[in-house]
Amino acid sequence: MSAPPPRPGPFVRSPVVPRDGQWWLVSGAGSILASDPTFTSMLDGFAQAMAAADQAVADLRARQSEPPASGAGGQR
Repeated sequence: MSAPPPRPGPFVRSPVVPRDGQWWLVSGAGSILASDPTFTSMLDGFAQAMAAADQAVADLRARQSEPPASGAGGQR
């Protein structure tokens, strides 16, 4: 059996952060481990979707900064 994939980084402006392979809810009063498997699997899915969206945006920006192919013609 293989190890689960590493969890992505924290969500911006969110009290949910991954630490040592587990999700934690963090506030000024302290931290608590998120141990509910349904909740943590939803966090995993959301984090993966956010990472995919970030990658798609980065790919689009990289493509926009490339010079147009010669002979492409037309307008964008």
